[in-house]
Formats: sequence, C-alpha cells, structure tokens
Amino acid sequence: MPKTSAGILPYRQRDQHYEVLLVHPGGPFWAHKDLGSWSIAKGEYEKGEDPLQAALRECAEETGYRPTGALLPLTPRRQPSGKVIDVWATEGDWDETTLVSNTCRLEWPRGSGRWLEVPEVDHAAWFGFDEALQHILPGQRGFIEELFALLAGQASARQDSDPG
Repeated sequence: MPKTSAGILPYRQRDQHYEVLLVHPGGPFWAHKDLGSWSIAKGEYEKGEDPLQAALRECAEETGYRPTGALLPLTPRRQPSGKVIDVWATEGDWDETTLVSNTCRLEWPRGSGRWLEVPEVDHAAWFGFDEALQHILPGQRGFIEELFALLAGQASARQDSDPG
C-alpha cells in the first residue's frame, strides 16, 4: 500500500492575480535548492486517519497557519515516489513572515552518526502561477494547475453573469 500525505494549499488574490503559498523544506539537503524544491504544506497520515484533519494538522505544524475559510478538495495525485497526496485549497491571506515550524531530527550526512534538529520548513512564500510552477516539486505541479484552472473558471463565470 502506498504512503499517503495530506496538505493545504492556501491561495489569495493580489492585484487581479492569484497567488499560492508554498513552503521550502528545512535541513542541509535543501539548504541551497530553490527551483523545483518547494512544496505544499503537507505530511504523512496513517491508515484510518481522516485525511482532511491530517492536512489541517500538518499545515499548522509546518507553518503555524490555521485556515479558517472553505476547503476545496483537489484531485489526489501519485508522486514519482509512489506516495499519494490529498490536497485542499483554501482562500486566505496569511503573513508568511510569521512562519513557525515544528522540527525533526535527521542524520547528516547520512550514515555519519551525527544527528541534527532542523525545522521541517525553513521558509514560506507566495507565488503567482508561473513562479509556483517553477518552484514547486515537479510531482506537485498538477495541484497548482488544477487550482488556477478552477479559479479562472470561477472568474469567467462571474464575468459571464455580470449584467454590466
């Protein structure tokens, strides 16, 4: 059975354009990586655990952000590793400079016997569509594409129903 993760993808509107909040993983492996290394705030959950509750927990643990808006389920996606990720999008304008992440222990370098405690997330930032596609891990790009397509469809529907 594949591993499963669940996460939250916050979005906001700025100057007539949408942005999404992505997180950069902490630790020495990711320290000097930027393009193709950011992620949706997410984490693994156990069989029998509610994926939405796990997504909300992981978002809060990794960022300190607790969404209050409606949650829009996106299509689950299998990652190159085989892991399946469930994601919910939510509109919210969170101040990424207030980031507070939990920590984890890891052996670095691998096999060295030297253990470090590092933040799971060391940075969060808002990205427009093109920037988000460049920064996010390749296996998660489909979430960005799906969300922006849904938002574009909503905007189009509002324009079509506007009598002005």
